[in-house]
Amino acid sequence: MAKVNISLDAELVVEVMVLAGVGSPQDAVEAVVRDYIARGHRTETRTEFKDRGLRETDARPQEPQG
Repeated sequence: MAKVNISLDAELVVEVMVLAGVGSPQDAVEAVVRDYIARGHRTETRTEFKDRGLRETDARPQEPQG
């Protein structure tokens, strides 16, 4: 797997380490990135069901009005 090196504000990393309960900066950053990705997937799943329902509603023939 490819690795990426970045520099981050130490206070931010320490805060994430405390909140996530991990002991290394590497694990802290990985936890944040994994959480962000998982949240994105959950959002996609929720909006997909909503969008699908809207498409199905729009696809039904409508009764003539008037």
